[in-house]
Amino acid sequence: MSKARHVAIIMDGNGRWAKKRHLPRVVGHERGVEAVRKLVRAAREMGLEALTLYAFSTENWRRPEDEVSALMGLLKRYILADLEEFVANNVRLRIIGDYSILASDIVALLDDALARTAGNNGTTLVVALNYGSQDEIARAATRAAAKGPITPETIEAELDTAGLPALDLLIRTSGEVRLSNFLLWQAAYTEMVFTDVLWPDFTPAHLEAALAEFAQRERRYGGR
Repeated sequence: MSKARHVAIIMDGNGRWAKKRHLPRVVGHERGVEAVRKLVRAAREMGLEALTLYAFSTENWRRPEDEVSALMGLLKRYILADLEEFVANNVRLRIIGDYSILASDIVALLDDALARTAGNNGTTLVVALNYGSQDEIARAATRAAAKGPITPETIEAELDTAGLPALDLLIRTSGEVRLSNFLLWQAAYTEMVFTDVLWPDFTPAHLEAALAEFAQRERRYGGR
C-alpha cells in the first residue's frame, strides 16, 4: 500500500454549486473557501506533507472583472482570518505562480504570511496563484538554459515546486476530466482521481476516500 505525501486539488464547481441553488456565483466561491479551510485542517491531521490547491490560474483573468475582484477579496479574507492558525499549527505557506502582479495590499499580505510561516515544518500548504503550468515550464527551462545543459533534472530544479515532495495524487472535483494547465510536469506519473462532487461540497471524508483509493493502486512508473 502506498501512502501519499503530496496531494494537489483542482477546486472546480463553485459557480455550478451556486447556480444549482439560484445563488450568485460569489456565494459559491465563499462556500469554496470554507471547504478549503476544512481541508487544510484535515490534511494536517492526516499527515500530508504538502497540499497544493489551484486557487487562481493565469486564464482566470478572463473572467468578469467583478468575479475576479470578489475572488481577490476572498483571498485577502482567508489569509487574514487563518494566518494565526497556520502559525500556531506549524503549517507552512508557499505560493507557486507569479503573485507579484496582484494588488499591492494582497502582495504585502502574502509576503508577510510567507515570512511568518517560513520556519514551520508541518504540512506545507501550496497555493497556486496566477499560475499556469506551461508558463512555469517555460520559465524553468529558460533559467536552466542560462546555467548549462537542459535536462529533466535541471528543469525540475527550477520549477516553482522545487523542493516539495513529488506529486503523488491529483484530485479534480465537479466531474470535469482534464488538467487545465495545472502541474503538467509534476503530474507525469501522478495518480489521478476525478469526482463529480462540486468543490463547496468536498469534505475531508472525500479526501480520505481518495487517499484510500490511492493506497490501493499499484504505481508502475512505466514498468510492469
